[in-house]
Amino acid sequence: MEQGIAGTRACSISKRSTLNQNTFKSFEVRRIFAILSPMAIIEFLNKLLGDPNEKELKRIQPVVPKVREWQKNYQNLQLSDLPVKTEEFKKRIVKGETVDDLLPEAFGLVCRACEILKGSTESIGKQTFTWDMVPFDVQIIGGAALHKGCIAEMKTGEGKTLVCTLPVYLNAISGKGVHVVTVNDYLARRDSAWMGMLYKALGLTVGVIIHEKSTEERREAYASDVTYGTNNEFGFDYLRDNMAVALPRQVQRSLHYAIVDEVDSILIDEARTPLIISQPAEESTTKYLQYAQLTKALQETTHFTRDEKQRVASLTEEGIKKMEELLGIENIYTEKGFEEVHHIEQALRAHAIYKNDVDYVIKDGEIIIVDEFTGRLMPGRRYSHGLHQAIEAKEGVEVQRESRTLATITFQNYFRLYSKLAGMTGTAKTEEEEFESIYKLRTFVIPTHKPVTRSDKTDSVYRTVEAKFRAVAKIAKEKYEKGQPILIGTTSIEKSEAMSLLLNELHVPHQVLNAKQHEKEAEIIASAGQKSSITIATNMAGRGTDIKLGEGIAGLGGLVVLGTERHEARRIDNQLRGRSGRQGDPGESQFFVSMEDDLMRLFGGDRLKIRYPASRRAVRRRDEQTQRAHL
Repeated sequence: MEQGIAGTRACSISKRSTLNQNTFKSFEVRRIFAILSPMAIIEFLNKLLGDPNEKELKRIQPVVPKVREWQKNYQNLQLSDLPVKTEEFKKRIVKGETVDDLLPEAFGLVCRACEILKGSTESIGKQTFTWDMVPFDVQIIGGAALHKGCIAEMKTGEGKTLVCTLPVYLNAISGKGVHVVTVNDYLARRDSAWMGMLYKALGLTVGVIIHEKSTEERREAYASDVTYGTNNEFGFDYLRDNMAVALPRQVQRSLHYAIVDEVDSILIDEARTPLIISQPAEESTTKYLQYAQLTKALQETTHFTRDEKQRVASLTEEGIKKMEELLGIENIYTEKGFEEVHHIEQALRAHAIYKNDVDYVIKDGEIIIVDEFTGRLMPGRRYSHGLHQAIEAKEGVEVQRESRTLATITFQNYFRLYSKLAGMTGTAKTEEEEFESIYKLRTFVIPTHKPVTRSDKTDSVYRTVEAKFRAVAKIAKEKYEKGQPILIGTTSIEKSEAMSLLLNELHVPHQVLNAKQHEKEAEIIASAGQKSSITIATNMAGRGTDIKLGEGIAGLGGLVVLGTERHEARRIDNQLRGRSGRQGDPGESQFFVSMEDDLMRLFGGDRLKIRYPASRRAVRRRDEQTQRAHL
């Protein structure tokens, strides 16, 4: 009996001891994780459990030799045989085979078609494209990832445009249609014609949706096997179809499969952007002119304050009294004055926050919004809640009536309607969690075909915007004299024109690409990689822009990218940087920042003050040297 009790005690003590040890270990693990950064935790777990990206790569890689084997089997096929083979695939799908079953054969046929097309040309405006592409192994891996419904991160210059032709062809042979979503009309036109060479050779039809297309032209484009267009056009056509009173008036088919180019821009940056179809309300527009005049009588700080970070302006107590006096209302914060307050604050936003050649341009007597992410004009898009009318009144153009919403949808909700969705970009990994949680899309990093040899220099810091711009102009002149092509990235039309003035002062020839010159985009980009070419560009040149180096440029060091300001989203900076050093080409990049930049001013606060006297002196000395060199 005593032995039994003693044994029970020993067992109890042993369990407590084990429990205490486990509790201690658990506490230690929690303590370690508490002091590690999120990235360090991910790295630790990857080492412990294995990198999920490496695991996915190992799962996909076996498809490459199968594709190459079919490519080899197709060597006897000629151009006229390709559509016949496509029809064979379509019949096999009707009989019960799946697109997954056909993947190696279909990808192999696309590779063979690329070989056959070598040397073929296609003209798009003033640009002529010569087909010289056959998918690399890593591009086949990328195509397989897109077919599986993943987000494929591919470094800029790795040929995303060609990669997507593999899953597009495979899914198009099902007869349900595939949408390829681009960030602007220029890329939609270019890629539908350029990649259209391949699709047409394979026996598929290709359509493109751009802003100017009529309803009948849109219906025809959507009936094609492959349809290119922008996110805006696809979304608005969906809304119009839902408003159509009869089926014959609709243009889209069912939303089967979409591949979204620059997916982080469309599904993350613009995810909550609402697409709105509206009609003019009956309300008079004269009040907007009245409010525009009234705000001119207000003084900042005394009568109103502005918050540039939140993009709002608000009346102070003195401002409220002033407006009540001007309007002849005893108390504007009553039911009678509520509408007045709303319109006053919108007029204040138009007056103090929104700027011409930054947020919008005036073209043909209209206010046209500039997309902050792409730097492109967005004709037909209007600010809501009376803000657009307030800007029209401020700028003295015709004030159009405020609209009444008839239909609306966000990009996030629209793209979740597709049966299968995939995307590609050079900068997806940082948004991996959002892609997974919102869209149920896994992110897969595709290896590069050649190592990136571009030299990314550390940021150069200046006290003032003027000193920074003069430093950029000085370096651009030096590189120009050496013969290297230079791309200077700016954040707005206004700043691109300011940079242009500085280069004119130095008598340095250059070209400017911003929303005002978008008609010349193809021509400007075609020459941007030539000897001694200087291109000043807004975000228009940051995504989907392929700058090809001219003869002998690689020997001079390749394309030089000079960023004049950091964007609050690092991905946009990386997109600009990625215009250089594509597919193993040499190149260099550097960003120039000042303590007066919007990012520093709005988001830095006291934390960004230069703490050490030596650092302050160094920045001041550099500013002075830059100014002396310019003079």
